[in-house]
Amino acid sequence: MSGNGNGHVDGLGFGQPGEEAVSETAVPAVAPLTKADFSSDQETRWCPGCGDYAILASVQSFMPELGIPPDRIVFVTGIGCAGRFVYYMDTYGMHGIHGRAPALATGVATSRPDLSVWVVSGDGDALSIGGNHLIHALRRNVPLKILLFNNQIYGLTKGQYSPTSEEGKVTKSTPFGSQDHPFNPVSLALGAEATFVARTVDTDKAHMAETLRAAAAHRGAAFVEIYQNCNVFNDGAFDAVRAKGRRELNQIRLEHGKQVRFGPEGERGVARGEGGRLELVDVAEAGEDALLVHDAHRLEPSLAFELSHLAARPTGPTPIGVFRDVQRPVYGEELALELEETRASLGTEELDRLLHSGETWTVS
Repeated sequence: MSGNGNGHVDGLGFGQPGEEAVSETAVPAVAPLTKADFSSDQETRWCPGCGDYAILASVQSFMPELGIPPDRIVFVTGIGCAGRFVYYMDTYGMHGIHGRAPALATGVATSRPDLSVWVVSGDGDALSIGGNHLIHALRRNVPLKILLFNNQIYGLTKGQYSPTSEEGKVTKSTPFGSQDHPFNPVSLALGAEATFVARTVDTDKAHMAETLRAAAAHRGAAFVEIYQNCNVFNDGAFDAVRAKGRRELNQIRLEHGKQVRFGPEGERGVARGEGGRLELVDVAEAGEDALLVHDAHRLEPSLAFELSHLAARPTGPTPIGVFRDVQRPVYGEELALELEETRASLGTEELDRLLHSGETWTVS
């Protein structure tokens, strides 16, 4: 694990054990955090033009908003192009083995609830060998912010198909076209009962900041899929929602409590068809009253799941934004409260003696 050593003062009240609180007037004012506080001195090395550069810049620019000093933030990555991310963040961090970032981060988050823990992973890393780690972190509602960089390809190992590559994808490992049906990462997260699920695009800095802001504010596991262009092995995969002149036509921006409509003038929208399924409509023909109103806080996830299936691939109108944002007990919090209550009733020394008494306990 690496750290930044910047020595920032913690503005969230996390002091060292045994320290007394210090009055704000008793210490000099601390300069506001900036992007530079989260940028390491390591040379950033991805392929020129890679979407990871845009994501890194957005995350580094956003981090000061949290008001959390870098020495209270941890980034955990797996293997792949996204794995380099941890070296470029001037925070604590860990570069884990393939697919295991959510498992490592779970250990950090549960043992140090005072830290802000972020996971960065690619579609191959998170959805192939790491698939089980991801879904269990989400269903348990571990307090992690998980950023999935989805470029629909294996980039670091030079262009093999990934769990999100489309059927028929011709790559070095599938010269006759992929026979696999791809994962929809947002649908997968919703199926795992994730309490926060969102999607954004690498080059849309404003939307990404808005999405990261919502994820950071969420209590529990927050999953954010980021469409990330690999200009070497899968260039243009997301042009429909990324390229100027096309993104204005195809980005369906989801906003809680607002009608789901899109297009340069909001002339298109989402409504329920005669069969009860969601469909894309022209607002002038369907009427504004027919348009779906997005409810990200709906506890039952079927609506969010339907929205995630509006576009099988990001080649046309595709929803981005927050699909689901609901509250559920955060993993480990209830146990921690029970232990504190037990300590209060038994006394610290008696409870410690019980916990360390051997392989069997006698409880009266």
